[in-house]
Amino acid sequence: MTTGTGPPEHTLLEIARSVIGDLDLEIVLGRVLDSARRLTGARYAAMGILNDSRTSLARFVTAGIDDELRAQLGAPPTGHGLLGELIRDPRPLRVASVRRHPRSYGFPAGHPPMEGFLGVPIIVAGEPFGNLYLTDKEDGGAFTDADEKALVLLGDLAGVAIDHARRYSGSEAQRDELEHTVAALDATVSLARLLAGQTDLGVIVELVAKRGRALISARALVIELLRDDDVLDVAFVAGAMEQSVNGRQVELKGSAAEIALQRGRPLRLQDELSRARMSDHGVGRLGLQAQAALVVPLASGGRPLGVLVALDRLEAGPRFTADDERVLEAFAVSAAASIATAQLVASQGEGRRGAATAQERARWARKLDDETLPGLVALGLGLSEARRSGDAEVLCAAVDAAVTALEDERDGLHALIAELRPRGIGVARLDARAQQWSPPLERSG
Repeated sequence: MTTGTGPPEHTLLEIARSVIGDLDLEIVLGRVLDSARRLTGARYAAMGILNDSRTSLARFVTAGIDDELRAQLGAPPTGHGLLGELIRDPRPLRVASVRRHPRSYGFPAGHPPMEGFLGVPIIVAGEPFGNLYLTDKEDGGAFTDADEKALVLLGDLAGVAIDHARRYSGSEAQRDELEHTVAALDATVSLARLLAGQTDLGVIVELVAKRGRALISARALVIELLRDDDVLDVAFVAGAMEQSVNGRQVELKGSAAEIALQRGRPLRLQDELSRARMSDHGVGRLGLQAQAALVVPLASGGRPLGVLVALDRLEAGPRFTADDERVLEAFAVSAAASIATAQLVASQGEGRRGAATAQERARWARKLDDETLPGLVALGLGLSEARRSGDAEVLCAAVDAAVTALEDERDGLHALIAELRPRGIGVARLDARAQQWSPPLERSG
C-alpha cells in the first residue's frame, strides 16, 4: 500500500472555497466531482445519492463520462456490488481491482473498463446523504493513503456544502411561497380599496373579472351570478373570449358551478371527463372551450351569489395549481362582499340602507388600508432585502419572521372565508347532483 504526501494545502483551500462558495445544489454536486478528480488524479468520479429509506441509490451523478456514452449505458446503477457495500457499511473503501473483488457486480455492455476503486460516504446534517466514488487514476497507478485522506476531507466539505445549499434552496422555495401569499393578500386588499363605496354592479364585476384573471394568469375569467335556483347569468367575461356571451344564461343544474356552490369550495377541472361535464352543462354550452378550469364559489353571509370560472392558465399551463386555487379563493372573498353590496343597493334603492352599507364597506376598506396593507408592504421589503443580501442565514431569519407576521393576516382571511362560505343552497336536488358527479369533479392535488 503506497503512502503519498497528499495535495498542497493551497490546493485544498482553493477546492474548499469552490465547493462551499455556491448555493445551487446541482452546481455543488458538479464541483465536488470535479474536485475529487483534481485531488486524486482519478479518471472517473460519481456520486450516488440515497433514497429516503437509505437502502439504494435514487440518483447517480457522474464526471468523466460524456453524454453520449452515458445514454448508451442505459439506466444508472442503484447500489449493487461495491456501490452497495458503501451503502451497507458507510466507511471509506479502497480496492486495487474492482473485477477481482468478491462483491464485484460487473459492468453493463459498452461500459469503459475500470480497475482501481475508492469510495467514501457523504454525511449531511448527521445523516447519510450518499457516497462519492472514484475509479482509475489517469497515470495508471493505484489509489493511495493520501488519496483516501484527501477524499475523506472532500466528503466532509461536500456534506457541509450540500447542507448549506439545501437549506438555501428550502429558504428560496419558502420565500417564493410567501411572496405569492403576500401578492394574493395585497390583491385582495387592493380590490377592497378600489371598490370601497362602489355600488354599480356592472363596474364591480368588470374589475373583479379583470383583476382575478391577471392574478392567476388565466386565459379568461368568467363571472356567473345566480339569478334564481335554476339559472346563472354570465355577468362578465375578461380575457381572450367572445364578449357576446356577456348577459347570456346557463342552467345551474348539472354544472360544475352547482357542485362548487353546494360544497362551498373550489373545483379544479383538468381531466377529460370533467371538461366534458363543463362543455355539456356549463359555459361550454355558450361556445367557451378550455383545456382546464378553476371554479371558485362566490358567497356572502352564507348566501351563494355565483362563481368565478377561470379558464386555461397561460404561464406553465393550461392546468391551474393548488396555489392558484388558494389565491383565487381568498380573492373571491372581497369580490363577493362587493357584489353582495351592489346587489343589496340595487334591490333597496339608493336609500339609507345602501348608504349605510357603502359606509360600512368604506370603513372595512380603511381598516384594511391602515392595518393590513402596511404590514404586507413591510413584509415584501424585508424579504426583498434579505434576498439581495445573498446570505442564507439572513434569508432564513427573514422567512421565519415573515411566517410569524403572516399568521395574523392569514387567520383573519381564513375566518372571513369561513364566515362567507355558503352553508348550502337549500335545494335538496343539489345534494343528489353532488353525489352523482362527485368522482369526476374531485379536486386534483
